[in-house]
Amino acid sequence: MKKILIIRFSSIGDIVLTTPVIRCVKEQVPGAEVHFCTKAAFRNIISSNPYVDKVFCLENSLKELLLQLKAERYDLILDLHNNLRTRVLKSRLGRPARSFDKLNYQKWLLVKFKINRMPDVHIVDRYLATAAPLGVHNDGKGLDYFIPEKDEVDLSTLPESHQKGYYALAIGAQHYTKRLPVDRLIELCEKINGPVVLLGGKEDMPIARMMEVFFSSEPYFSREFPRPENRTVIYNACGKYNLNGSASLVRQAQAVFSHDTGLMHIAAAFQKKIYSIWGNTVPAFGMYPYTQDFETMEVKNLYCRPCSKIGYSKCPEGHFRCMREINFDFQLPLVDRTI
Repeated sequence: MKKILIIRFSSIGDIVLTTPVIRCVKEQVPGAEVHFCTKAAFRNIISSNPYVDKVFCLENSLKELLLQLKAERYDLILDLHNNLRTRVLKSRLGRPARSFDKLNYQKWLLVKFKINRMPDVHIVDRYLATAAPLGVHNDGKGLDYFIPEKDEVDLSTLPESHQKGYYALAIGAQHYTKRLPVDRLIELCEKINGPVVLLGGKEDMPIARMMEVFFSSEPYFSREFPRPENRTVIYNACGKYNLNGSASLVRQAQAVFSHDTGLMHIAAAFQKKIYSIWGNTVPAFGMYPYTQDFETMEVKNLYCRPCSKIGYSKCPEGHFRCMREINFDFQLPLVDRTI
């Protein structure tokens, strides 16, 4: 039996992108016992994964975590984060280890000089390459996301307008420059022209509320001229569900619109039709949806993109053209309203 530790501390999307490694190691390495180490805030992403035998979490003390991991005496550590803290862990554990190549130099070239030396390889396949010496290969099954039954959302609890189908719109992202401004989110919803569920955390509630109020007013319609059946109707789910609940709404959506963020990768795990929205980051970093059924919305060949591999609290150039100039030109799969 091989006892293997996989480390990825954060964040939501990055952890979801490691799930093919977890599954392939568990299924392809004879007798493998797979442990996963992450931050406590992300435990629920992994805790229901049937391919993980044990979860360890970084809470307050790296020293405390180290003591727990030392007791396991791993045969191999797969470091899929490769930062200062994971390097400290590996050094002090003193066990055989392999580390993911983050390609920081290539990313720096792309951000600083717009010179693209990034390999045309998705990050999932680069994660899997870290485990290749174990004889692990890509099984082609994509990403995993497991929702506990208690967190599944019953669509009958949604407004009647959304019970027969809807489109999900994940409005959040960790950094401002990865998010559409509220007026452009409203424009996107108008283009969708159907039932929309807004997804996000409590931090997204103010913007979601603005959108909700905008679409709840009906100044142009009356009994004589009612709104058409196919119209934008908002259900604001931001802050109402935990991550698994939001994932359940993603799983049951007709299609998903998302910025470059965690819910985009969760949507890919469920093989949903995805419309991915890109601002200051670019798909060339290798973190586009890991599925065949997706479309990208971005302003290509903009001189300042990418301005960061992560994001900023405001546009460094002051114009925010990467989000302001995105063309919402797409065709939606129709929601069947007769079900």
